[in-house]
Amino acid sequence: MVVLDRVFGFDSFFIELVRGFEQPAITDIAKGFSYIGSTVPIIVICAAVSVLLYALRLRREIILFFTVVLGSQILNMVLKMSFRRIRPDINRLVEVTGYSFPSGHSMAAFALYGILTYLLWKHLDNVLRRVFVLILFSVMILGIGLSRIYLGVHYPSDVIGGYLASCSWLMFSIGMYESLRSRNCITVEPKG
Repeated sequence: MVVLDRVFGFDSFFIELVRGFEQPAITDIAKGFSYIGSTVPIIVICAAVSVLLYALRLRREIILFFTVVLGSQILNMVLKMSFRRIRPDINRLVEVTGYSFPSGHSMAAFALYGILTYLLWKHLDNVLRRVFVLILFSVMILGIGLSRIYLGVHYPSDVIGGYLASCSWLMFSIGMYESLRSRNCITVEPKG
């Protein structure tokens, strides 16, 4: 649909809707979310998570974590070069370069906070903590995606495309991880 330019009406409607909330305080919030989804904060978060997983001796989870996060970035680069969609050029509140589809911030957010949700969900046994993690990381993913539309650097279809691509990669990676983990568990179980 993006290649055939069949998302113009959808994109225009949601851009107007999101940009209708424009005011200085919301612009600052959007810039904050956008910053959290940028390279430096993501590297810092990844380093902290790696140290924590290593300290907890969860080495398989480190491999899964980096497979998801780095794989999502590689997939984003491949998709951007394949689609070569030009960014919106009306009412930008910040300046960025590069192609538009899919949104790299949205893909990175979905991959990072999605895999963190999965890892924490596995290790938290309290329902309230699980729900808190799910809500917190959902807000981060949605906030980062909406910030890119609000700031005028992405079309809504870029953000949705980023979410879908990253979600697909995340689910594939988790599926492979669970499959390999279950096979390893079967082979290392003591024979009785």
